Amino acid sequence: MAAAAGRTPELLEQLGIDLDPQLFELARTHRSYAYENGGLPHNERLEFLGDAVLGVVVTEFLYRSYPDLPEGRLAKLRAAVVNSHSLADVARSLDLGHQLLLGKGELSTGGEDKSSILADALEALLGAVLISSGRDAADRLVHHLFDPLVVEAAALGAGLDWKTSLQELAADSDLGTPSYRVAESGPDHDKRFEAVAIVANHVFAPGFGTSKKQAEQGAAKNAFTALSPGPDA
Repeated sequence: MAAAAGRTPELLEQLGIDLDPQLFELARTHRSYAYENGGLPHNERLEFLGDAVLGVVVTEFLYRSYPDLPEGRLAKLRAAVVNSHSLADVARSLDLGHQLLLGKGELSTGGEDKSSILADALEALLGAVLISSGRDAADRLVHHLFDPLVVEAAALGAGLDWKTSLQELAADSDLGTPSYRVAESGPDHDKRFEAVAIVANHVFAPGFGTSKKQAEQGAAKNAFTALSPGPDA
């Protein structure tokens, strides 16, 4: 298997994180690959560790950054950021899927872009950084990857999703209720969705995703950004 490529090693170097190559190899080894190659160690124990690190760091950031928010709102913000879809999107931004060691079955069904596999691998990477370089390094990586998502989630409406925020904005502006048009393509094991939001008969830039919900969220975000006053309008 060729050496891993992608943005992950480059990012770690930029953040001053020295990750043991053997731990990185373990973090990117999916159980399907391990089983096909004689029962090698795989990344699930590191995933368990990384999940805990991620939860603690994000929770502390929320607690310190939003002192006036009640516990219920903080919990919703955390859930909006620490979930499989968000983790998978972060993993995609690192091109982590193409760095994974996957079994032939997973490779044949697009495993390198499955949200569950990507989310688990990202948590395994966090666990590997913790073991290799310590808590400060793991915290630094989590903050770099997830602080922007926390800030974005905090700016959303009460529902903590773009569709709810767009609906609230459209109602406040007397633009009516947004609607969505969705198209899908690809085989059953690798579906791709494209959605557009329509507000007051205006069609906004499309959103894309591996699920209808994900594509509609992207479309709602584009419409919300376009309709919002201010420098991002």
